[in-house]
Amino acid sequence: MNAGSRLPLLMAVAQLFISGAVPVHAQSIGEIDAIVRRGIKQGIYPGAVVVIGRRDSVLYSRGYGHFTWDPASSVPTPDSTLWDIASITKVMGTTSAAMRLVDAGRLGLDAPVRQYLPRFSGGAKNRVTVRMLLDHTSGLRAYVPFFKQARTRDAAVSLLYSEPLVREPGEKPAYSDLNALLLGLLLESVSGMPLDQLVAREVFEPLELSGTAYRLSARARRRTVPTAVWRGHPLQGQVNDPNAALFGGVAGHAGIFSTGSDLARYAQVWLRNGVGPRGRWVSPATIRRFLTPGVKSGPRLLGWDTPELDGKQPSLFGTLISPAAYGHTGFTGTELWVDPAHDLFLVFLTNGTFDPRGRNSHQELRIVRTSLSDAAIRLVPQVCQQDLVAEC
Repeated sequence: MNAGSRLPLLMAVAQLFISGAVPVHAQSIGEIDAIVRRGIKQGIYPGAVVVIGRRDSVLYSRGYGHFTWDPASSVPTPDSTLWDIASITKVMGTTSAAMRLVDAGRLGLDAPVRQYLPRFSGGAKNRVTVRMLLDHTSGLRAYVPFFKQARTRDAAVSLLYSEPLVREPGEKPAYSDLNALLLGLLLESVSGMPLDQLVAREVFEPLELSGTAYRLSARARRRTVPTAVWRGHPLQGQVNDPNAALFGGVAGHAGIFSTGSDLARYAQVWLRNGVGPRGRWVSPATIRRFLTPGVKSGPRLLGWDTPELDGKQPSLFGTLISPAAYGHTGFTGTELWVDPAHDLFLVFLTNGTFDPRGRNSHQELRIVRTSLSDAAIRLVPQVCQQDLVAEC
């Protein structure tokens, strides 16, 4: 590392200590920096943002690389650069709005889906509950390319309702975009509002996530990191998911654009057990319900995923993460995890799908995520002094 590249890192370390923030390992800051830069050097992603913090503070916040592989393109920043967060939409948008409606007594987790969506009925579908959509035990297929079969949102919705179950409901978790798509329609039915308006009212506005939205203005698109090359042009500010695009950019499984700083503020609300910047956002009891696994939901909570610490391969949330942690990733190269046992969160945003060469770097990105997660936990000396971590 040359003197020019060391200077921002040294300034970041100095700022942490001068501000009186929680003490951090300077060596771990260097490790985080090296891990993220190595991913760029290996061609896994052209740009990234990392934000690490606790319930009441941000310990590390930095942008890396560029919007594209062109070194003349913009450098990402945590506060203003927008990212297509892909499947993190399932949590930040759909799950969070559902949780607010449950908290208000307007939505029943164990109510049958057909109570709210009568078109989703018949046979075993009658036994599918709202909870099963959230913990992925509904029995629906993992994915269907509706965009290849339908030209309009209405036609795609009809195909979704006609989808048969491939497993008995409630018996086994199998991650599925279809669960979130249905949940988005269900939330619209319960609230009487379009999904994006509902999520804005229930999530973005009360949590003051001013940089987060589904459909972006032309001005906002210019500060959005591209996620693909489509017919020779960067896909910038438009959702990188054909099914979500067919739904007009607003769907239960994808469509949200956000910044590193907004995702950090969102994570802190979970670490504070549902307390937002304006006070209580969701009751502790409802938070507990959403973070309690079902008897047959495996590693799935309601909306969230948990680290699979089975020893077969390292969790993409790292090897030092606690069993109490939960998080989610996105196809475009995004990641968010929250670890209440360590009072720590990690936001890691990349555009790993932006690759004009068409190579698949998901496995390489997994290795980066695992290494970065461990470095984030090592960042805080107190965490490594706790019995919760076997080895730091």
